[in-house]
Amino acid sequence: MQTEDIKIDVDKDIKSKSFQLFLKRIADFILSLVGIIILSIVFVILAIWIKLDSKGPAIFKQVRVGKNGKNFTIYKFRTMVVNAEKKRELDIDPGDLQNFVFQSKNDNRVTRSGAFLRKTSLDEIPQLFNVFIGNMSLVGPRPEIPDVVKFYPDSYKQRLLVTPGITGLAQVSGRGEIELGKTVYYDLMYIKKFSLWMDIKILLRTVSSVFKSEGAF
Repeated sequence: MQTEDIKIDVDKDIKSKSFQLFLKRIADFILSLVGIIILSIVFVILAIWIKLDSKGPAIFKQVRVGKNGKNFTIYKFRTMVVNAEKKRELDIDPGDLQNFVFQSKNDNRVTRSGAFLRKTSLDEIPQLFNVFIGNMSLVGPRPEIPDVVKFYPDSYKQRLLVTPGITGLAQVSGRGEIELGKTVYYDLMYIKKFSLWMDIKILLRTVSSVFKSEGAF
């Protein structure tokens, strides 16, 4: 099945699962709060390491597109040199958007600490604050940057119908190394088949993928 063939019926595929989505939000709130408390010492240690390793702030902030196309600020541990976004422009071909890959294996902007953080996905843990606030979920489509979303065809815009997540079906199916077209396909399949049990399975697969360092760079 191609991405263009997947049509999300808001009333049928999302509103019919409103109670499960309500429980999902409660679980996100509780688990993110617990995670922030338990990992607080890890936050401090990693922040100090990043500051000692390279000049700049420990936390990287970036505008992403969330549910219903609303922009928000995402938080991550900084893995690149300061002003990295200005040192390399995204190579986006609107006519070949499905083959766009956001990350690169050989990116000389990545710091020494950043390489480790990316490999272990520890750079993502500040997003627990995004989950706690409510503009992200533990599981869902990864939030995209506005410069890519502006080229979305209508079929891709369907992935903006739900709250984006720290991990998702696309991430456990390839993490940073799969093309946008495949990512959107997995995201739309997730929206259509969403259930709390599916979220639990994705979280368990995420833990396995992180330990194996699959698709991370």
